[in-house]
Amino acid sequence: MSAGPLSGEAAAPASGLAAPFDRALALLTEPLAAIVVVAEILVLLTGVIARFVFNHPLTWSDELASIMFLWLAMLGAAIAQRRGQHMRMTALVGMLSGWLRGLIEAAGSAAPALFLLLVLHPAYNFAEDQTFVHTPALGLNDIVRAAALPAGIVLMLAASLVRCADRGWRDLVLAIAVIAGLAGLLYALGPWMRGIGNWNLVVFFAFLLGLGVLAGVPIAFSFGLSTVSYLMLTTTTPLEVIPGRIDEGVSSLILLAVPLFILLGYLIVMTRMSTAMVNFLAALVGHVEGGLAYVLLGAMLLVSGISGAKTADMAAVAPVLFPDMKKRGIHEGELVSLLAASGAMAETIPPSIVLIIIGSVTGVSIAALFTGGILPGVVLALALAFIARRRMAESSGVERGVTTMREIGRAFVIAVPALLLPIIIRVAVMEGVATATEVATIGIAYAIVVGILVYRSFDWRELYPALVGTAALAGTILFIIGTATCMSWALTQSNFSHALAAALAQAPGGKYGFLIGSIVLFIVLGSILEGIPAMVLFGPLLFPVAKQLGVHEVHYAMVVILAMGIGLFAPPFGLGYYAACSIGRVDPNAGLKRIWSYLAALVVGLLVVAFVPWISTGFLP
Repeated sequence: MSAGPLSGEAAAPASGLAAPFDRALALLTEPLAAIVVVAEILVLLTGVIARFVFNHPLTWSDELASIMFLWLAMLGAAIAQRRGQHMRMTALVGMLSGWLRGLIEAAGSAAPALFLLLVLHPAYNFAEDQTFVHTPALGLNDIVRAAALPAGIVLMLAASLVRCADRGWRDLVLAIAVIAGLAGLLYALGPWMRGIGNWNLVVFFAFLLGLGVLAGVPIAFSFGLSTVSYLMLTTTTPLEVIPGRIDEGVSSLILLAVPLFILLGYLIVMTRMSTAMVNFLAALVGHVEGGLAYVLLGAMLLVSGISGAKTADMAAVAPVLFPDMKKRGIHEGELVSLLAASGAMAETIPPSIVLIIIGSVTGVSIAALFTGGILPGVVLALALAFIARRRMAESSGVERGVTTMREIGRAFVIAVPALLLPIIIRVAVMEGVATATEVATIGIAYAIVVGILVYRSFDWRELYPALVGTAALAGTILFIIGTATCMSWALTQSNFSHALAAALAQAPGGKYGFLIGSIVLFIVLGSILEGIPAMVLFGPLLFPVAKQLGVHEVHYAMVVILAMGIGLFAPPFGLGYYAACSIGRVDPNAGLKRIWSYLAALVVGLLVVAFVPWISTGFLP
């Protein structure tokens, strides 16, 4: 999710004196980020071709990709900061008005600048320390890679200052005074907090973090400020650990798949592959009463197997189906409710980015997660289909037409090239033919070729915005992972993880009590924190407990991912719900009273998945 309650919506460009600096930052970061995305794809695709076609692995390809990946993450984070697209919760801020809203929004702009100022010098020191390290294959000084951290922080800081300058000076000065007052209070309470032991975690990771999130401070910076405050006021740990943990969090090669699948999501929309799939499903069942609801659910299952990103899935499906559904007299609140619920339903459908991230932070096999994720998604789709059939009452007398077998066959032939893509992706990863990263590069190449030669709808003018958008969204996700890794490390060092593990291991009801507790926890976390930070923070802590209680790691992954998805798409706080409203061009109030039956169906389906482990593990080797 991104700025405001909507997904993919950038803040207005800076105006006045800040405008020239804003344009200069755009010219400095966006073309470079687009070049890095293209270079990343070419390097990885070259490595795949060399290994599988010529049987000659390139020892340097992964190393070079890793170097560029850190630069991509930091450049993307800087672009997202300039555009105001970092994930944040604005539900409460949106309820305010007048001077109080101006103050809170100014504080939300100033707080990231404070965090970046605090970690700038430690990031420089961290990069300088890496000069003693050389990469094994290319023999490059590691500062070539590590310099991305201080460079990215400088660019983000510049973007933050531009956003601050674009605020009213009175609001900004007052916000700085409030932040300074809070910092002074925490400093004065430092000796007391050091004396209460781990109870100080409540101050930093409940009160301070919650205050930041509710005030609309981007989630990544809320994590970072809470962690920095904890380290500075209660420990002697140097702040150089912060850039080190950020580097560790975003440098996993598994995460290379994140920007690639984001770009693939852009491509399936650009090439109209998604439109071909949706039209085939519409021809198949769209003519029956309530059939378009089934088409929407089926399309989300199919498209989720390509893009990996829920916003891309919804953007590919809603514009195609919503006009016809509205013509049939279906209330727009029902439409957006089903769209949001289907987003939560499809969280486990491979190659979901959440699956890739949870595999990265917990060590669970990506192939096993991809295999185990299909059936739980289908179970929740059936639960939603049951409710949709009862609620999607169409206006009487609406002419739906009858689709002939010839029309179905024609739609199928047109859709075949698009339908092959999710099959290629899933089979390649599940059978061990290619990693998630490798298959993403293959998918991108396939989508470009099919778009140009088959659908002939590849618009080269849309490619540059897609590349920049890919970098921005990837940077947002990866920077959250980096700061969440810092916070998770701090919690681990405080022995909080051991206390949490001990408490959950003793939950009444054994493993089923643990599963129910996890469902409640991740629904709440998904609603408040957004899914990815919740996974990065609590995945490494809770998966060992699940294993200790005899819960299969793939089964547990499906349960917590689906719970997180329900929270993410549940109003009033779930950012995914507002993203669905934005994409469907529907007033959020239209669905507030209608979405609950769909969410109830999802919860019932989730309980079935939780209490029947075979649904998640039955097809594992």
